[in-house]
Amino acid sequence: MAGGWARDGAVQDQIDDTVSDAVKLARARIPAGEGEIHCQECGEEIPEARRRALPGARTCVPCQSALDRSAAFSPYNRRGSKDSQLK
Repeated sequence: MAGGWARDGAVQDQIDDTVSDAVKLARARIPAGEGEIHCQECGEEIPEARRRALPGARTCVPCQSALDRSAAFSPYNRRGSKDSQLK
């Protein structure tokens, strides 16, 4: 049930768009192509097991963890609630 001028199913469309954007972002972050032997961030050697498990890896585990922590999830606010807009 949508309220106001929104059509029925509009809320579900917003949820679907948010999930779709998150999936696209995750797929875009998967390394592709030939990987590196040494980390692009710190220069340390990337362990053989990581290179086999994640073809295309360009960073070591500690550097990738730091990059993952600093990444923002989504710059768009599709919720439209007053509380989320005030933040």
